[in-house]
Amino acid sequence: MIAVFQSVPSSFMKNTRHFRPLLADLGFIGASSLLLLLAQQALRLILLLRNPELAEGASTTDLVWAFAVGIRFDLIITSYILIPVVLALLLPNGLGKRRLARYWLLATGGIVLFLGISEPEFYHDFHTRLNSLAIQYLKEDPSTVSSMIWHGFPVIRYLLLWAVLLALLAWGLKQADHWTRRFGPGYPAWWVRIPVFLICAFLVALGARGTLRHGAPLRWGDAFHSQNLFANHLALNGTWSLAKAAMGNDKKDAGKAWVKIMPREQALAGTRKLLLTPDDQLLLPEQYPVLRKHAGESRLARKPKNLVLIIMESFSGQFTGALGNDHGITPRFDELAKDGLLFDHMFSNGTHTHQGMFATVACFPNLPGFEYLMQEPEGQHQFSGLPALLKPLGFQDVYVYNGAFNWDNQKGFFRNQGMTRFIGRDQMENPVFTDPTWGVSDQDMFDQALRELNRMNQEKPFFAVLQTLSNHTPYALPDPLPVSRVTGFDGLNEHLTAMRYADWALGRFFDEAKKQPWYQDTLFVLLGDHGFGVKKQLGQIDLLRFHIPMLMLAPGIQERFGKRIHTAATQVDVIPTAVNLLLGKPFTHQCWGRDLLSLSADDPGLGIIKPSGSDHTVAHFRGNRIVIKPPHGKAVTGRYQLYPEPSFTPDENMTERTQMLSDLKAYVSTAMHALLENRTGLPPTSHTGQSR
Repeated sequence: MIAVFQSVPSSFMKNTRHFRPLLADLGFIGASSLLLLLAQQALRLILLLRNPELAEGASTTDLVWAFAVGIRFDLIITSYILIPVVLALLLPNGLGKRRLARYWLLATGGIVLFLGISEPEFYHDFHTRLNSLAIQYLKEDPSTVSSMIWHGFPVIRYLLLWAVLLALLAWGLKQADHWTRRFGPGYPAWWVRIPVFLICAFLVALGARGTLRHGAPLRWGDAFHSQNLFANHLALNGTWSLAKAAMGNDKKDAGKAWVKIMPREQALAGTRKLLLTPDDQLLLPEQYPVLRKHAGESRLARKPKNLVLIIMESFSGQFTGALGNDHGITPRFDELAKDGLLFDHMFSNGTHTHQGMFATVACFPNLPGFEYLMQEPEGQHQFSGLPALLKPLGFQDVYVYNGAFNWDNQKGFFRNQGMTRFIGRDQMENPVFTDPTWGVSDQDMFDQALRELNRMNQEKPFFAVLQTLSNHTPYALPDPLPVSRVTGFDGLNEHLTAMRYADWALGRFFDEAKKQPWYQDTLFVLLGDHGFGVKKQLGQIDLLRFHIPMLMLAPGIQERFGKRIHTAATQVDVIPTAVNLLLGKPFTHQCWGRDLLSLSADDPGLGIIKPSGSDHTVAHFRGNRIVIKPPHGKAVTGRYQLYPEPSFTPDENMTERTQMLSDLKAYVSTAMHALLENRTGLPPTSHTGQSR
């Protein structure tokens, strides 16, 4: 054997010594990859520890698989980080002294760690990994968002944690460099380096795809390995989801699949079948998808003259006592509900105020790729909402809001829709409390709203939109607080205290409003803009985040309709329902919802909902049946229950599955066509009714 080795040419032995530095560099790259993967798994663990209540519904197997599946997503980020390092293998001296390689790995790894540290609170609030919602917040107003973060979250604590993790990563990279120290002179020739580089490049490309399958690379749907939504989300990678949102932010690309999902005429027919009732007469069907004349009638003994729409920030149905969830959070709303008509299966169209506002007031659904419609060019279209229906009839208007109207482009959007008077934070008279981030408190907003309504010309009808804000991070409230603080709900205590305060301010407003001469002539509609994340996640769309109360108050409303409506509905149903009560006669509209009080007794109600951000999952419910359609992968069907205990039961053999999935595709596709072609409003010659 010794003789054999002695026979090997000395030149070859010399060249083999040159392999050692290359092998050392490969060892460093491998060790660095392992460090980055471990760092991202640590971030996943931190997310789990911050949201233990959500993990309670997941089995140990589901959580373990989340970490296992998550490696595939972590590997994508790791692979992209390694690209410059692998390219350096082509250099005559490879990674050299590795200083630049270590700096690069530390800098990019630090960014991943920073995003990961910021994500647990984001997920706790929004029940979604980092996505376009985070980008939208930062684009909207960096100073306001910075203030919200600084005053609403333990920033110093998280920065210290980030520093510790960054220091550990730096130490790990230094040790990896030490353990794979280069020995021997020189570096292999190019004909050796290139094959090694190609092998490494192939492995990095494979890691960046995240999958061996032919066709599309790894998608977020591949993280959905169980029936537990949190376990599925845990498998994702926040840096990956944020990068995907940043790269895929083109609204037309996001909606393209829905436009082509079924033949246009078939989609149009399906949508009309969903929305038109026996009381509707289709108008101009060749030009407008769902324009119709609604055969309204006078339903109340004393027809209202005015309309006040109150949209409550984060007013979750899961903590509303009148809906059977009596935790002492909403005593004033519960008192009002005793005299009104309560809708107990109402859902928001989205999970962010932006969608709640245009869905409710403009009567248009939340569509994939257009979650921030009020800021998009398409937001300049006319919609068949509240201003379009009432302004031509001589109604006065006012929009009162705690904050600044430039947020979400609210003033620009609603002024374009026909509203004329906007009272925001800078127009408030002698506010009791102004928080450092958003604006005045809810009690100040309601006090100002009372002044504005009293200033209306009482000879003419009016409509008002009142929007609250105190029940939003950082939950800055007056001191002393007029309500007791909520305890016993762990991480939700502060949020629920703000909700209790908002409820108190609402009750205080009604105490004073009842003394005003216009009160008995006014229809009040109260609802949440959206809910918020709670301990239980219902289905793969987190249905409880959409559950909100809606209450209508007017003289004689209970005598005519009873105390409670169980019809399933969404915010796009609010305006056709309210306007029919207000006008009491036929009117023309193109709302993407229905008059809930004119439905037949056997109609269980329906709705189309979608989360905010770049999660393009869409769900369609009809009564207690629901179909959930992710952008990729198989639709999920089942039945949900809100009372007495929320639950979701998957049922893949549900008899309505095929029809409901077809209805979902038809509705979204038709609405997308209408939006892109500017056919969402009323025709120029249309009238909503005769003069009052």
